Amino acid sequence: MRQIPVDTSTAAVMVAKPPQPKVKDRRTGEVATDAETGATLMTVEVMFSANDEVELLAVTVPEPGVTGELVMGTPVALTGLIARPWENDFGNGKRHGISFRAVAVTSLAAGASKPKAA
Repeated sequence: MRQIPVDTSTAAVMVAKPPQPKVKDRRTGEVATDAETGATLMTVEVMFSANDEVELLAVTVPEPGVTGELVMGTPVALTGLIARPWENDFGNGKRHGISFRAVAVTSLAAGASKPKAA
């Protein structure tokens, strides 16, 4: 699958919705895990502002990569952010979009550099 690196060096990024476990199957409530590490995947919604435009993005991050107190409005850094185009055929038509994944989301608020307790 094609992965497109996203340059965040000139962007302002802040939490729009705190991290939540990513649900793999809504019918059963099964939580998604990383295929390589087995870590729980989290979804963090962020406001991504660059080039005089603001987008709301849902970013998937492995739980160990979520650091600091991430409440609404917290400025954050997204490490290793990539975009992945996707397309699914649902019988009644195709759906497509772009998903976002990062290695880590880290609070940039003062004193928030400590990793989250296990």
